[in-house]
Amino acid sequence: MGFNILKRMCFSISRIIKQFPRKGLLAIVLFFGFSCKNPDAIKAEIKAIPVSISIDRFDRKFHEATPDQIPELKEKYPFLFPQQFTDSVWIKRQKDSLQLLLQKAVDEKFPKMESLESDLSHLFKHIQYYFPATPSPHTIGLINNVDYQSKSIYADSLLIISLDTYLGKQHPLYEGIPNYIRQQMDVAYLTSHVAEKFVETQLAPPANRTFLAQLIYFGKIEYLKSLLVPHVSEAIRFGYSEEQLKWTQENQKYIWQYFIEKQLLYSTDPSLIQRFLAPAPFSKFYLEIDNQTPGQIGVWLGTEIVKAFCAKNPDYTYPEILALPALTIFQQSNYKPTR
Repeated sequence: MGFNILKRMCFSISRIIKQFPRKGLLAIVLFFGFSCKNPDAIKAEIKAIPVSISIDRFDRKFHEATPDQIPELKEKYPFLFPQQFTDSVWIKRQKDSLQLLLQKAVDEKFPKMESLESDLSHLFKHIQYYFPATPSPHTIGLINNVDYQSKSIYADSLLIISLDTYLGKQHPLYEGIPNYIRQQMDVAYLTSHVAEKFVETQLAPPANRTFLAQLIYFGKIEYLKSLLVPHVSEAIRFGYSEEQLKWTQENQKYIWQYFIEKQLLYSTDPSLIQRFLAPAPFSKFYLEIDNQTPGQIGVWLGTEIVKAFCAKNPDYTYPEILALPALTIFQQSNYKPTR
């Protein structure tokens, strides 16, 4: 984020504690202590954390199970078998042509899991460094009928990955899926998606309904993601291609001018979320350039504001930044793009 961690001596954390819920206090206090360390020391400590993620291939277990083994699977994975369905439904699903096609595609894409397990282990080393109370999750790989709205699910100590949603954007099974969605259906985006699911459990949505509060909220999410997946490119963290990121960077000044001229920052119009923050093929300025823009441009801009704040205020620690009100971050960022 471009600020010197060593510039500040650790001081009282009482004002941080007041701004966080009690259940997150331990993680925040421990998290605070890390902000005074040398970055190289942090990297070494993260690397030394004993995390090893192993992916439980439920997809194969289900595919290879005999009818008399289905009850055993249901007992071991009750959360994957809705009670309203009988065993006959699952036995029939095993032989479904689409399921067989998806299983074949997943096996071809992921014959071994070492690389993906290494990436996830790297991610959770970072998560456990900044949030020590977080356990290594039981990680399950499965097939979910290409449900791209649920590519990954994170809850407490459970991580579920729909392997059939990471076959690569050009995979023929994805024909008919919009390009902006297919773009992220690639394993290169997976750890960023999982990091985002985790961050959403740590950062409550803002009570403030203004567009500015939403911008800063998403900016904080991306800020924290940059700590958890520092090896992932900025474009991938935003779900962009390199070309989309370049366009956004080159037109930052004009995007900002539009938001200011239209007086959007303090608006509570809910349509702004769909226009600039929700996943979409493009952002909706209602101008001729719309088709050139990537979706969720407000997420990117909110991150730029948070980054500008960090550059102007290097003495702030990570948890302080997350706790600060949106208006404070905006006012102290002095954000004003020049290009």
